[in-house]
Amino acid sequence: MFETIAEMMSHLFIQRAVLVGTLISVCAALLGVSLVLKRYSMIGDGLSHVGFGVLTVATAFGATTPLYIAIPCVTISAIILLKIGNNSKIKSDSAIALIASSALAIGVAATSVTTGMNTDVCNFMFGSILAMNKTDVILSIIVSIIVAILFIIYYRKLFIVTFDEEFAKASGLRAKRYTNIIAVLTALIIVIGMRMMGVMLISSIIIFPALTSMRIFKSFKGVVISSAVISVISFLIGIYLSYIYNISTGAMIVIVNLVIFVLFTIIEKIIHE
Repeated sequence: MFETIAEMMSHLFIQRAVLVGTLISVCAALLGVSLVLKRYSMIGDGLSHVGFGVLTVATAFGATTPLYIAIPCVTISAIILLKIGNNSKIKSDSAIALIASSALAIGVAATSVTTGMNTDVCNFMFGSILAMNKTDVILSIIVSIIVAILFIIYYRKLFIVTFDEEFAKASGLRAKRYTNIIAVLTALIIVIGMRMMGVMLISSIIIFPALTSMRIFKSFKGVVISSAVISVISFLIGIYLSYIYNISTGAMIVIVNLVIFVLFTIIEKIIHE
């Protein structure tokens, strides 16, 4: 086992994937707790489709660093998504479906009339650690650190907004502002994580760790810490197994998350018997 790990870590692309993946896993887990509790679980899926649309359009028109284009576009989409969702005429689930399907259609259409379904587009759809170049790694590290710092700075306010938005408003806290912060931070993690996990699986690393932790832990702090630990462990085990069995890294990470979720569910039932 240790020899395999040493062999695996001798590859530069694996080193990059482990570094970036660990950071993204932590950030995704932190944000996932608030998203699940606020019932915004599907926002990650919607934003990943927007990210795919932007990335494919940028790639189709020859952009050398499509992530630089995707980050502001997906961030703006996250804010628009919340505003539409707050509209009494259009509910949040409908807003997500509206924006996600539109962005996906635009991306597919742009790809069809330009480059076609090439390797880059497939990497965006299903993820690939080989697709991460030096620029992607540097950008991902910077964004992940910013997201983590902002989450720590606004932790108490995000906690209040997550559990009782009406109380937050009554106490003078700008609830919408901090809800927007959660959405924006999620958008950033979605974009940088798509290179590795792909549009089809990126939302799972946001939702799974939070749901798993909630099986056993009941305090917000306990769930946050547990989610971060579970997310990193799932990622490391997933990338190790994907290397050994030559399975898609993103898929393997999700499978490991699923197994841990089932184990925690069993433990929860044993504890409460």
